[in-house]
Amino acid sequence: MNDWIAIGMLALVGLLIPLGMMSVSYLLRPSVPETSKRATYESGEVPTGGTRIRFNIQYYMVALLFVVFDIETVLLFPWAVVYQDALAAEEYGLLHALGPMLLFVAILLVGLAWAWRTGAVQWARTPRQLESGADRP
Repeated sequence: MNDWIAIGMLALVGLLIPLGMMSVSYLLRPSVPETSKRATYESGEVPTGGTRIRFNIQYYMVALLFVVFDIETVLLFPWAVVYQDALAAEEYGLLHALGPMLLFVAILLVGLAWAWRTGAVQWARTPRQLESGADRP
């Protein structure tokens, strides 16, 4: 059997299973139209107030920084696993094995320094900063 046929069959099964589940779900679901189902929240609570409220941008900054440095660890672990093998190989030297990762970590450190300097990693202001009226460190 050709390898491409197996890959095609796997792709077909991967498409048919979710489509079959959605169509069975559509056919078996209860259909009881009522106005409460069209409300913003189906929890039974009456929505009050406007939908446009201000969120603190700090939540998004912390989440973004977490994603960036989480990706860093995901990329550092495989490199650390193959580092010894790269040094043992005769065609690679220390600079070829260590250089790209040092450049990667240096770029991340520059980003961390920038985030630290602009106050993105500072969640709350210290009493000294509040007294002096300093908005940023």
